[in-house]
Amino acid sequence: MKVYGLIGYPLSHSFSKGFFAEKFAREGIRNCMYESFPIPEIAGLPALIAQYPDLQGLNVTIPYKQAVMPYLDELSPAAAQIGAVNCIRFKEGRKVGYNTDAIGFRRSLEPLLKAHHNKALVLGTGGAAKAVQYVLESLNIPYKLVSRQAAADSISYEQLDASIMASHTLIVNTTPLGMYPNVDAAPALPYEQLTDKHLLYDLIYNPAVTAFLQQGADRGATIKNGHEMLILQAEASWEIWNND
Repeated sequence: MKVYGLIGYPLSHSFSKGFFAEKFAREGIRNCMYESFPIPEIAGLPALIAQYPDLQGLNVTIPYKQAVMPYLDELSPAAAQIGAVNCIRFKEGRKVGYNTDAIGFRRSLEPLLKAHHNKALVLGTGGAAKAVQYVLESLNIPYKLVSRQAAADSISYEQLDASIMASHTLIVNTTPLGMYPNVDAAPALPYEQLTDKHLLYDLIYNPAVTAFLQQGADRGATIKNGHEMLILQAEASWEIWNND
């Protein structure tokens, strides 16, 4: 039996376990199981690996995407550049870390991009923002990081004037603002500056239309939530685990 799973803490609701159970059933994949492994400390990872000698791959979620890195033997170039891992492959005694968040984000964003989406605002500066930055750099789309307080590498929401909003037509929310149950929250953008030229992408997928996305839709902008990205990053993990 090949074992796959998800580590993080807590894992009260795991998209991954349900996704892979359905995938295995739908595609007739036998002798495979996917489990949730809530480990209160990342230091518990070696014991978990020892407990499951048939472990083939793990997904990694909050809060261990960075903390897991010292436990790995190798990083993919993308994971090393992003500085975060959400997928581990076990092969021939080695643990290799990958970042499929970046793969999922890129595959879901690219079909929506038009020629005028040539500058971006990335809302938030946490771990999720790092994968987004990596993808934008690989697509040659310059971006500004936006945070509550300006810093050496970011501007504040207060600094978003009409000219920045007009020229930065791709806006990606990597913050948890607006996630269920706090569905009324939204990043503090000057939403009145949005037009039908803007593309708003929210990594959140619950609710399907966040307050951030709704503000864009109300002004004719193209909107996209994070649900397809989630599916695509899971599929990318499966590709990595099964790529000989």
